[in-house]
Amino acid sequence: MVRVNRRDHVEWRAGMTVQDVLDAMGYDYALLSVFVNGTHVDREDFATHPVPDDAEFEAVHLAHGG
Repeated sequence: MVRVNRRDHVEWRAGMTVQDVLDAMGYDYALLSVFVNGTHVDREDFATHPVPDDAEFEAVHLAHGG
């Protein structure tokens, strides 16, 4: 199980990546910062960065405006 933003959960599976978690949660924001177990993951690594079982996953939507 992967805990997302301290409140939601995604069923873990072997080979799971950051992008898999984002897809499962329906997160498609252009400006996201992602942390897996407290470590920042660069956007270009979302499709390849592994997410281990029992991970703490945080996806922070960076708001902007004027």
